[in-house]
Amino acid sequence: MKKIAILGSTGSIGTQSIDVALKHNYKVTALTAHSNAKLLEEQARLLNPEKVALFDEKGASDLRTALADTDIKVLGGEDGIIECAAETEADTVINSVVGMAGLRPTLAVINSGKTLALANKESLVAGGQLVMDAAKKNNVAILPVDSEHSAIFQCLEGKPSNKALKKIILTASGGPFFGKTKEEMQNMKAADALKHPNWSMGAKITIDSATMFNKGLELIEAVWLFGVTPDMIDIVVHRESIVHSMVEYDDNSVIAQLGLPDMRIPIQYALTYPERYESPTGELNFAKLGKLTFFEPDYETFRCIDICRNSILQGGLMPSAVNSANEEVNRLFREGKIGFNEIPDLILKGAAAAPVKSVFTVDDVYETDRVVRECVISSI
Repeated sequence: MKKIAILGSTGSIGTQSIDVALKHNYKVTALTAHSNAKLLEEQARLLNPEKVALFDEKGASDLRTALADTDIKVLGGEDGIIECAAETEADTVINSVVGMAGLRPTLAVINSGKTLALANKESLVAGGQLVMDAAKKNNVAILPVDSEHSAIFQCLEGKPSNKALKKIILTASGGPFFGKTKEEMQNMKAADALKHPNWSMGAKITIDSATMFNKGLELIEAVWLFGVTPDMIDIVVHRESIVHSMVEYDDNSVIAQLGLPDMRIPIQYALTYPERYESPTGELNFAKLGKLTFFEPDYETFRCIDICRNSILQGGLMPSAVNSANEEVNRLFREGKIGFNEIPDLILKGAAAAPVKSVFTVDDVYETDRVVRECVISSI
């Protein structure tokens, strides 16, 4: 029986990971969440893991009382999350923690020698070199869960050699504001930005989709996962979200991975790789689809893509700084404290506060995070 742990189990990816685990009768050894104690208790009673952890210490204390009639160990804080990541009998750990908070758990999974199913793209954005070095040192596989990176991973399975790859083509839904001008988005609120046309995701990621910052994060993640340079990655807007990404080879052949917009497909593949099991969702009907459309992104209006691309070109701590700035700006927008069109400029202001270091440690990443967030807050 496959044994898995799920970090971020109460979020969108986490709950769908549980669906997949139940479908295949996997043993879930650990669950973690940020603050949703009620849902985590329900999941714990359903799955009976060895351990659960809640980042919120007060919530963890209440959860400990609520689960006192079970043998489940209840942990709290970041240390509790890390223990669930590294110190269980899991073969594979799904990291679907939101934001840069996923970096230390990612490193903990890798250093414990477990297979990492990665849905936390910020780990690679903020600490890509640290993560990849640790994976190489510990001979740990990182299996992508994001639909785009899972698609690329699948398309590359038949690649004859590294030299054969010409480019990666990331597809983007375009989010809820596709086709709108900067002027039209001036008065958009968080409620408008949260109306994603195709995917059901958490609030932070959905706002990132509206700004297309999410696609910039995916570009950086692809650089690290697939060992390519930023200029080898193109982005195309594909409104239907059926083609999840593509690769182009030197002979100009393009291979794409297609499927319904359902995250359970890439989650399942990360857990069953290299095998393919019966799908947890429906199949494509091309006759009903009728057509698939593709558009060039509006880089002038959606500036966040190039902010991310420039950050990985600059290297060092800049991708981490841009990510931290965005996390803070994203939160401020969701709370109604800034306007939608202020987002790119505030990200740049915050990132400018980052120290310049080509070689850095995990502590440097978290110190950069602190400095950048403070800069963003002081700028409004």
